[in-house]
Amino acid sequence: MPFDTLFAASAISGTGMSAERYRMEVIANNIANANSTRSANGGPYRKQDVVFAEVLGAATGTGAPALGGVQAVEVVEDQSELPRVYSPGHPDADAEGFVRMPNVQLPLEMVSLLTAARAYEANLRAAQTFRQMNEQALNLLRS
Repeated sequence: MPFDTLFAASAISGTGMSAERYRMEVIANNIANANSTRSANGGPYRKQDVVFAEVLGAATGTGAPALGGVQAVEVVEDQSELPRVYSPGHPDADAEGFVRMPNVQLPLEMVSLLTAARAYEANLRAAQTFRQMNEQALNLLRS
């Protein structure tokens, strides 16, 4: 077994942790901008989502590509309808007194944040288990 494939499980967990950390950053940005009616693009802030893709390595002896983990490939804006809120005193209100608000729904963002945190923890636990198994194998070899 080549040495680089020996720690493949740890590397896969590492890519998962990195991708989920980035996802949590994007979700935190969504939560921070939940009431932003002006953005750099003009108009209200639009919710952002992270797109993940699998990472495949070189083909194995069976012809199947080796697993390499996951990576965040892009951040896309959610194109769903922007809610309108009646607030005639708001500086961004239209002639009818309605303001276009961001399409960020805080309860859904909190659920997404929790699932990203749990996925991060699962990858961390897998890496810790892999390390413990390697330590036990080394201890067996020493004795």
